[in-house]
Amino acid sequence: MIKKRELHPLEGVLVGQAEDLVAMTGCTVVIVPDGAVCGVSVFGGSPCTRDTDALDPISNRTLTHAVVLTGGSCFGLSSVIGVETLLEERGIGRNVGVTVVPNISAAALFDLRCGSASRRPDAEMGRVAALNAFYGFPFVSGNHGAGTGATIGKTNGLERSMKGGVGWGTAHIDSLRVNAVVAVNCVGDVTEQGRIIAGARKQEGGFADSERILASQYQSHGDFFSDNTILGCVMTNAIVTKDQATRLAKIGQDALGEVIHPAHSVFDGDTLFVLATGKVEATQDAVGILVRRAVQEAILDGVRAAQTYGPYLAWRDLPQKNGKRC
Repeated sequence: MIKKRELHPLEGVLVGQAEDLVAMTGCTVVIVPDGAVCGVSVFGGSPCTRDTDALDPISNRTLTHAVVLTGGSCFGLSSVIGVETLLEERGIGRNVGVTVVPNISAAALFDLRCGSASRRPDAEMGRVAALNAFYGFPFVSGNHGAGTGATIGKTNGLERSMKGGVGWGTAHIDSLRVNAVVAVNCVGDVTEQGRIIAGARKQEGGFADSERILASQYQSHGDFFSDNTILGCVMTNAIVTKDQATRLAKIGQDALGEVIHPAHSVFDGDTLFVLATGKVEATQDAVGILVRRAVQEAILDGVRAAQTYGPYLAWRDLPQKNGKRC
């Protein structure tokens, strides 16, 4: 049976978070001290990334030691420095003789309108998130880590958008395991079984349907690029090559597209990493099935765990009709 929902990282993988609940921003760090094969897929039209070119299958990099998902837009990429220095201090990285160089890739989302735009994840916050990973602090979904300032459904105005968050998903078959952490911060709506559960809302209540809004504005529409981007990191114990990890990242993006409508818009910078620790032999199709399930569960978990902040209403606070939130 495929098991869903557990909050314990894979063996050899550490996950830590830090956030500023006044500025409403934060970062999530995934650390593999022994290194892991890593792939990435960037489908959104407005990405903000660091050191993703090295993950191309044709590049020379063989192992990655950490992935950082951060808020704060491009400013938030400064959080990588704190992770980098801590890993160097602990001897984690590529040995170059005079020191070790941690291989770290990262991506940022835009959350500057939620809270204070003047305070962003920095090196100190990155260091704290990494320390929390080493200390084994439990992962918490919702308004935490990279999802602290996440929002969803911007197509009908920010005042009618909703609160997103960071979520956790998992699936396994016997010893083959996949975990996913996703920060949900998108232009579009979040759906479950084809029904919108969170996203752009109408002034009078109910959902406005972001796909319909964007399609109807086909000649010219608003500029939403500054408020979005879904970030995720999938972790598996499967044995995969670098090009297979890249393909699995694309499968994760497909899974994202099944839940987010619309996904991968020119205003999103949707970026998904895959880290593989290489412990269990498995077909790529089997791993891909688990990746899809874990990514979708993480998205739904992030939305359901989010808490209302200011004008950004959370799923849990939606009015109910016939037992369903709307």
